[in-house]
Amino acid sequence: MIGKEHWTTKGDVRLFMWEKYVGSPEGKPAALFVHGSSMASQPTFDLTVPGRPHSSVMDWFAEHGFTCWSVDMEGYGRSDKKRDITCDIPNGADDLAAATDYILKTRGIQSFLVYGISSGALRAALFAQNHPDRVARLALDAFVWTGEGSPTLEQRRKKLPQFLASKRRPIDRAFVYSIFERDHPDCAEKRVVDAFADAILSLDDSMPNGTYIDMCSKLPIVDPEKITVPTIVMRGQFDGIAGFEDLMKFFDKLPNPDKQFTVMSGISHASFQQKNYMLVYHILHSWFTQPDPAYKA
Repeated sequence: MIGKEHWTTKGDVRLFMWEKYVGSPEGKPAALFVHGSSMASQPTFDLTVPGRPHSSVMDWFAEHGFTCWSVDMEGYGRSDKKRDITCDIPNGADDLAAATDYILKTRGIQSFLVYGISSGALRAALFAQNHPDRVARLALDAFVWTGEGSPTLEQRRKKLPQFLASKRRPIDRAFVYSIFERDHPDCAEKRVVDAFADAILSLDDSMPNGTYIDMCSKLPIVDPEKITVPTIVMRGQFDGIAGFEDLMKFFDKLPNPDKQFTVMSGISHASFQQKNYMLVYHILHSWFTQPDPAYKA
């Protein structure tokens, strides 16, 4: 397994990217993983947990013939945090545009299999809306469209004045635990949550407020009728951020008939850190390797 760090710029902002593959990256499908509101990319997608096989989704997909990329959004992880901005969802979509510009120049990759989770799903969807030519297939996990029917966002909106008052919010171990405790606590093992918290807090002690502000007060961010690429919507059975009826309405409006909606059994939020993470890998791998239709009416 080979892991390489890369850096690119968006204006004068430096962005960190992480690439993993087996052997050589040439000639392989490229998966691009997009992180959420409260953690950088490597803790989410390249997590090591002793005794937990294939804990890194990037390793698993690399072992199955992909070249895998992730990027720390501006304000997260190793990427720049110098600008006095909230780092909202459109800013994250711009980060993905800058990252794919770099990957095209460096590896010659023109089109990506894009997976985003939570606010990362919103970033990925907006990126696909803005740059459909760069997205071969899109996977939206823990996605939210209008926010209707989301108990998590209902509670989060109570803190909107607090989020609006500052550009960043502090995080600690208790906060990371709360991600797993709010919906269905038995979905994840404590040792995995511990490792996840260690990885997150090794890079950040605060997070930008932009995605929280957007998800509490500016939804909908994307227009499903303008997302023309093949799309799968992945909803955890117990996920409190993704209202089922809201997602079904979004799914119905997607214009490309090459689309799927799947409910992931025994999953709450943070899919790759759940006990049923291999189920998530299977669903995503099946979507990313699904052949294009031979006949299109």
